[in-house]
Parts: sequence; C-alpha cells; structure tokens
Amino acid sequence: MTKMFHVKIRAYGYVANFDIEAEDSAESIEQSILDKIGKNGVLFKDSNRMFSTSKCWITYEEIVDGSRSGTLQQEKVVRT
Repeated sequence: MTKMFHVKIRAYGYVANFDIEAEDSAESIEQSILDKIGKNGVLFKDSNRMFSTSKCWITYEEIVDGSRSGTLQQEKVVRT
C-alpha cells in the first residue's frame, strides 16, 4: 500500500519541497525521491535562510488526511 509523503531537501544553499507517493519503507521513499528529481519534477530555489553550503539535509513526513503527521525520518548527508 502506498502512502503520500512531504519531502524537504536543504542542500548546499538551496531548498526544495515536494510530495511523493511511496511504500512505507526507506528504500521505496528513497527511490521515489530519486525518480522525482530524475524527471526534473523538483525545483530547487536559493535559500532565504543561511543553510550550510557544504551539507545536505533530507527530511520527509507522512501526509495523513491532507495534513502532515510529523517528521518520520531525517538524514544529514555530508559530501566527501
């Protein structure tokens, strides 16, 4: 059964917010995020706030009955 998730990416001074549909597993959510980015379905904008230009944060939360339920997962990605 698929669920709706709201994804926020803050990466290298840019931000993106979008919704995806995926199974409730890390692998399925990751693949849905990559598919959406790969299809140019994500618009990255300059961050109005001073986020790090050397780090990336990806958060997602389940959407239940049209509203977000709270953060389920957060991952900090550091470029090497």
